[in-house]
Amino acid sequence: MLQDIRENSQGTIAKIIIGLLIVSLSIWGMDAIIGGFSGEPEVATVNGEEITEREFMRVVQLESQRRLSQMERPDQSLLDEDRIRRDVLESLIQQKVLTQDATEQGLALSDADIDALITQMPQFQVDGVFNSDRFVASVRNMGMGVGEFRETMRRQYVINQIRTGIAQSGVSAGQNAARLLAIQNQTRDFRTVTLSDSAVADQVSVSDDEVASYYEENAADYQLPEQVDARYIVLSLEALAETIEVTDQELQAYYEDRASDLAREERKASHILIEDGSDAEATMETIRERLDAGESFADLAKEYSIDTVSAEQGGDLGYAGRDVYDPAFEEAMFNLEEGEISEPVSTSFGVHLIQVTDIRRSAVPPLAELEDQLRRDLARSRANERFAEVRTDLQDRAYSADNLEEPAQELGLEVRSKEGITREGGEPPFDHAGLVRQLFSEDVLDDGFNTELIDVGDNMSVVARVAQYNEARQRPLEDVESDIRDTLTRQKTIEALRERAESLVADLESGTDPASLDLGEWTTYTDEGRNVSTLSPALLSRVFSLGRPDDGSVYGAEVTADGATIIALDAVNEGDIDRESDEFQQVRDFLATIGGQQEYQAYQDYLRNRAEIERL
Repeated sequence: MLQDIRENSQGTIAKIIIGLLIVSLSIWGMDAIIGGFSGEPEVATVNGEEITEREFMRVVQLESQRRLSQMERPDQSLLDEDRIRRDVLESLIQQKVLTQDATEQGLALSDADIDALITQMPQFQVDGVFNSDRFVASVRNMGMGVGEFRETMRRQYVINQIRTGIAQSGVSAGQNAARLLAIQNQTRDFRTVTLSDSAVADQVSVSDDEVASYYEENAADYQLPEQVDARYIVLSLEALAETIEVTDQELQAYYEDRASDLAREERKASHILIEDGSDAEATMETIRERLDAGESFADLAKEYSIDTVSAEQGGDLGYAGRDVYDPAFEEAMFNLEEGEISEPVSTSFGVHLIQVTDIRRSAVPPLAELEDQLRRDLARSRANERFAEVRTDLQDRAYSADNLEEPAQELGLEVRSKEGITREGGEPPFDHAGLVRQLFSEDVLDDGFNTELIDVGDNMSVVARVAQYNEARQRPLEDVESDIRDTLTRQKTIEALRERAESLVADLESGTDPASLDLGEWTTYTDEGRNVSTLSPALLSRVFSLGRPDDGSVYGAEVTADGATIIALDAVNEGDIDRESDEFQQVRDFLATIGGQQEYQAYQDYLRNRAEIERL
């Protein structure tokens, strides 16, 4: 055999293979050859340990599903795939760094520990007992194997051990908690007076040149965005039902089938309601014994029932039909014969004994009275049965058609119109991002195709096409002149109020008597905290940012888009601190938690900064 190998190695094919190996080694090195025959593709390495592409793509898929589940209307095309990939890669790198640190510290979880954790997880249990079939199915739904899931749990648990240890090591000095509580509970005595627009009205004017200049400088704000006028077909249960013709014979048969349901039955009932608790069973047994002894239901209702309104009437609730009471109460009531008393019935209100005292049934209304409603109900029922079939039919027809009229006519649907739809959407159904994106796609906007059939709601689908495209255009000055003038007037008014307020504050701080400034009536606030509902958050923030008054008052002003307010701070009242209170301990625990979280974040940053990370 060795002789055969030696002879074959001298052949032409062998020489070519050896030549390729030599070239590969000279250019890429031995790793390129060995790596090509072993291992999985990698997306990154952390301190020499790889993050495989398979692991990366599995987590990307899970993260995409998670973000889709958070959307009100899940739409795959709205996901930023590049952002998800970046976020997942950074997360996996961080996890790898932390796992390596845990290994270096000798932290580990045995197989028995993993088994104990898994069997205790509620999502893997049936009736409170671990179920291996549910466990395997759940893990597979995550896109993982059982072994991979166990290793993921092992890594995460030891990481959490370090995180918990560091985060819970945070401490907070009692003095810090006391200072925070003192600030939080601090109150202030102050006065405010508001400057009206009329105080500066004579200083505000807007010229035509200013309007024109503002228009030119802010031209982009006065553009009408590109828009499309669309034609579209809506397929819904209601729309489909309108196309379904119900014959008189079908209506008569439907009426006869529903006759028993159409005859309304009402029951007059009384009840005894008691609280649901440890004594409920004994109380109900006592009531039952007294009923069996011949005492009246009404007398016992007056004595025992906590429903005081009906108790005064002997428990009488009057007549009621279906869908009035709690489902459990209703089911029990409609299963009783006249005069019969139920077993105890539990609802969210308590425990009931129910007695039916009368049953009355109304005659079935004539068909003429119910015709319109029954015809609609029957059409809708048939539409529900046909919806999926018609949806597929519409999808196929709209895809192959160069208009909407033909599919609509063939299926008996209506072609509707909507104008002024922008890339941001429009009125329903064009408030659906997926439909709007299709409408502005190259195929639809430029090439004139119909959109795909888009599901915009439950049992509602839409196909559309562009009827007309309107480019973005500038609104003429005359159309927006009034708005611009109002904007400039408000801006100048606020600026004038700001200058006026600053001037008044300067006068007050210099010792000018407030009465001589003719500011109007001041509003006084005494011993107020940080949550005065009648004042804006911005004004309260300004009040509590003013320095402590030494002698007299400290003045300030708060100017917002709504106007200007002068503030006179008269006193700062220290907040009460009870070091034995729950509030004090909660604040101290909170500060310790924040400190622990900061320590853990710093620890993660330290590990990350010293790691050798290579993104491939």
